[in-house]
Amino acid sequence: MTDLHPVRRALLSVSDKTGLIDLGKSLAERGVELLSTGGTAKALREAGLAVKDVSEITGFPEMMDGRVKTLHPMVHGGLLALRDNDAHVAAMTEHGIGEIDLLVVNLYPFEAALKRGAEYEEMIENIDIGGPAMIRAAAKNHSFVNVVVDVEDYGVLLEELDQNDGQTSFAFRQWLAQNAYARTAAYDAAVSNWMAGAIGLEVPRRRAFAGQIAQTLRYGENPHQEAAFYTDGTERVGVATAQQLQGKELSYNNINDTDAAFELVSEFSPEDGPAVAIIKHANPCGVARGATLLEAYNKAFDCDRTSAFGGIVALNTALDAETAEAITQIFTEVVIAPGASDEAKAIFAAKKNLRLLVTEGLPNPKDQSLTTRQVSGGMLVQDKDVGHRAMEDLKVVTEKAPTDEQMADLLFAWKVAKHVKSNAIVYVKAGQTVGVGAGQMSRLDSATIAGVKAQRMADAMGLPESLAKGSAVASDAFFPFADGLLEAAANGATCVIQPGGSMRDDEVIKAANDAGLAMVFTGMRHFRH
Repeated sequence: MTDLHPVRRALLSVSDKTGLIDLGKSLAERGVELLSTGGTAKALREAGLAVKDVSEITGFPEMMDGRVKTLHPMVHGGLLALRDNDAHVAAMTEHGIGEIDLLVVNLYPFEAALKRGAEYEEMIENIDIGGPAMIRAAAKNHSFVNVVVDVEDYGVLLEELDQNDGQTSFAFRQWLAQNAYARTAAYDAAVSNWMAGAIGLEVPRRRAFAGQIAQTLRYGENPHQEAAFYTDGTERVGVATAQQLQGKELSYNNINDTDAAFELVSEFSPEDGPAVAIIKHANPCGVARGATLLEAYNKAFDCDRTSAFGGIVALNTALDAETAEAITQIFTEVVIAPGASDEAKAIFAAKKNLRLLVTEGLPNPKDQSLTTRQVSGGMLVQDKDVGHRAMEDLKVVTEKAPTDEQMADLLFAWKVAKHVKSNAIVYVKAGQTVGVGAGQMSRLDSATIAGVKAQRMADAMGLPESLAKGSAVASDAFFPFADGLLEAAANGATCVIQPGGSMRDDEVIKAANDAGLAMVFTGMRHFRH
């Protein structure tokens, strides 16, 4: 095998015709013979290019509505034959099989059909058979054959041919082959995952995941870690679909935290008023509603001004000038919103490093999807936590029932607690978080830390009592003992929302009654590890 190998004969069979004519002309100008199929051949011929139909070399017409056209030894022999193997060369000569040095294929638009919600039969017809078979054959024989599966690589191919006088290098063919196998793997993943859903198979024997490179990152969580950002093709509104209007390139931590912030703020419908979430290290350090976006931002900021420094700000409505001006008063890493006014953009323009992302919408917090987590030797896969509770789902378990105002704060706190690392404790008052305790090994410690933060902010603001005084408190899981609940009461909480289900529920309910608290059970927990 020699490193350089010439491209004399190419087979082009593409669903996406973008760039096809220019590629065909460029190859023809370099003396490459063109083979093609169906619509691709028609398009090339209409552009004035000489094209030989695959049916001419196979001796069979396309049949069965195009299902059978390239599955033939005249095609696969030309792709798979080893040019330096005497037996392979002899077989090609005996059967009149011509070498195919370049394969250009992009597959039936299965993913596009999936996105538009096509019916079962249409999905089946969009499963490509011949394309993946040819791609895999060409990729296997990359010692001699080039395989291009992405339109964006047409120019790269032509540059390689120009640099090597109509030939390609082994390293280049290796790179193409790897990309080709990744493409068929992603395609098969999309098909298998769709079919699992279509037949109601919740836990298939094998589960495949695939991603498309969106961004190579400078590093991961830390500078010694390599990292990249891949999109999964679902186009769920959020950080993956957002347009970055300004600022430095997003980092690994920026993307992770921005996603956490936007998913949290999407829990609050714009129809109920503006809402703002400020996130630090994937945990909320302030969440609030307001009559205006500026009021919501100020209330969220006033939960924990210290932690908000260098944080991520997520909005559920378009960024306006007044809120933009307030945000720029401290160092902020990223702002993500459904939109931004021209005046707000102009204000942010003075802060060159501040990233502004717009999404043209909010994700639906009830949309179901899968979440994954790598562990040593495997992967954990589960449904996304889309659990919600409304007022009618709550069970009052204490002698005292919450007032309407308390109930509103309890539900607000419950939504926030869902997005706080366990063990999570969240104090809320008048539609504003006033203390958040996250990620502690003890629920008691989380309740204490949240209370300390509420008192610290009150001191900083010159207030006579803790911000948590008169608050509602949410716990993402049950109180295993009464100590955490009593700590919340000591910090000023007057009502509690928690899942219930502890062996000591009776003890905790008694403690709540003795402390004069109103408490409701949700029957649902929100662990977030």
